[in-house]
Amino acid sequence: MRHPPRSVLAAVAGAAALIGSVTVPVVTASGAAPACSVEYSVTSQWDSGFQGAVRITNNTAAMSGWSLAFDFAGGQKLTQGWNAKWSQSGTTVTAASESYNGSLATGASVSAGFIASWPESNAVPTSFKLNGTSCNTAAEPSPTPEPTDPAEDGPPVLRVSGNKLVDAGGATRRLLGVNRSGGEFMCVQGSGIFDGPVDDASVKAIAGWKANTVRIPLNEECWLGLSTIDPAYAGANYINAVKDLVAKVKAHGMTPVVELHWTHGQYTGNSAGCSDVHASCQKPMPDMQYTPSFWASVANTFKNDRTVVFDLFNEPYPDRATSTTTQAWQCWRDGGSCPGIGYEVAGMQDLVDSVRGTGATNLILAGGIAYSNDLSQWLTYKPADPAGNLAAAWHVYNFNTCANESCWNSTLAPVAAQVPLVAGEIGENTCAHGFVDQVMKWFDDRGLSYLGWTWNTWDCSSGPSLISSYDGTPTAFGTGLRDHLRALNG
Repeated sequence: MRHPPRSVLAAVAGAAALIGSVTVPVVTASGAAPACSVEYSVTSQWDSGFQGAVRITNNTAAMSGWSLAFDFAGGQKLTQGWNAKWSQSGTTVTAASESYNGSLATGASVSAGFIASWPESNAVPTSFKLNGTSCNTAAEPSPTPEPTDPAEDGPPVLRVSGNKLVDAGGATRRLLGVNRSGGEFMCVQGSGIFDGPVDDASVKAIAGWKANTVRIPLNEECWLGLSTIDPAYAGANYINAVKDLVAKVKAHGMTPVVELHWTHGQYTGNSAGCSDVHASCQKPMPDMQYTPSFWASVANTFKNDRTVVFDLFNEPYPDRATSTTTQAWQCWRDGGSCPGIGYEVAGMQDLVDSVRGTGATNLILAGGIAYSNDLSQWLTYKPADPAGNLAAAWHVYNFNTCANESCWNSTLAPVAAQVPLVAGEIGENTCAHGFVDQVMKWFDDRGLSYLGWTWNTWDCSSGPSLISSYDGTPTAFGTGLRDHLRALNG
């Protein structure tokens, strides 16, 4: 779904491609609790540099100011930092509190981030001191766990089998549920991470509709912790919030779909949602500067949990920028220098490669052009997936071009005959549900998947909103989806 233009942010310094995301936990030996605990993270890394973060926890008396010191061991050189006053003398790096985050109560934590070069190696620091007191020391990295199957009452590990989604036992599964918007826009506006509560009660209310899937839109700049985003809503804080929501969704037996909604790259052409270079609106295509980095990081985060589904990019619309449909589909798959788009585009093949390059075999969804409403040449330009676990995504609203059964029969049915088809967003702007009733019937008749937009308490007369309260009270529009899911799964 396209959102109205959001607030414009200041310019951001460039960063290079992420090749992975690693968090090195720093834990104590057995015995008494340490005076302080530090978690050191490498959140992105490229040929000559990396982005890192520290999370400090105070286990002693409250502090009115703090200073963390550690030594680089591989010739790394600090270049910039945020959420602390960063400096380096020789190999010793110091992060001192800012005026706004100096108070650190007993048991409280604070995070700060930095960018540095690594001409020799990127060895992890092994000792940390907070206000001169030694914190816990680094443990050996734990071996990477094998991918795990869910608990008996949890969501299934999904894979593509022909044109169906199946679980580990080979039974056909459908993704039926809702979108939970907020993670794509709140952080970039400096307002938080999610719009409304994402506590256990609010997630339980979604399950109360008999939904089995929740799609979670994300923002790449917030996930990567770029310097223009408030650190409270970026980097490790943002990632941990997403991981927590994913865990809650799974705890209620539902499949989490993590989806990239808003991205970097300046576009001011036809149908532009904003003129901002930052990830403050829907862009026509993902950007090569950050999006492969985003997906490498997300895939590394969730690759050992194959119940999590990856939706590559919300609503591509290169067709609005290019002069021909062929150019649009070529841009969609191959990226590069696309006509009418001023930044280097990451195509769907680039993003599939980024995910699979981490070893992740999770199910991937890829939406077509025209805001994911056009799948007419999806099969022709289908990206190659070495894992063979790629499905088609499609969006439909009553105001889209392909919003009638004739179009669905001619363009969707051929795709659904060959690969699984997931309607990642369905909705209407009428505050009623007559249109989505038609969509659900067409998809039900063919055993396909769909997710309603959106589980947010917005005004359904200005856009599709399923609920009027996070306890699950439906709007007139949401009543249609709720009653239908309960009839199917009750």
